[in-house]
Amino acid sequence: MATLFVKKGDLVQIITGKDRGVTGKVIDVYPDTGRVIVEGVNRVKQHTRVGQSNRGAKTGGIITTEAPIHASNVMIVDPEDGRPTRVGYRQEKAEKRRPDGSTYESTRSVRISKRSGKDI
Repeated sequence: MATLFVKKGDLVQIITGKDRGVTGKVIDVYPDTGRVIVEGVNRVKQHTRVGQSNRGAKTGGIITTEAPIHASNVMIVDPEDGRPTRVGYRQEKAEKRRPDGSTYESTRSVRISKRSGKDI
């Protein structure tokens, strides 16, 4: 499975399906299946068994929750103009320190917006 371009906490917009155009925050990411859960999107009713807690309160019934949606159906929102954008990566040099105190230079990937070129 290819790596996903979305991370938990990202602001995304739904680009296809019944919730097209809705913007929400990513709650959870499942890289093994390529799916994400977005806040307020793909809401389904879940029937749970009615039970009783230790204090005597009733639990269960019909609960509305968000179901996973495929990652290809979402796009990250550009922080510059609020429109959906593709994600690119830029290599950045970083100075790192070893436990013995010596330093070395390394590179790290930074996610950028293809639309504006700004960091995400």
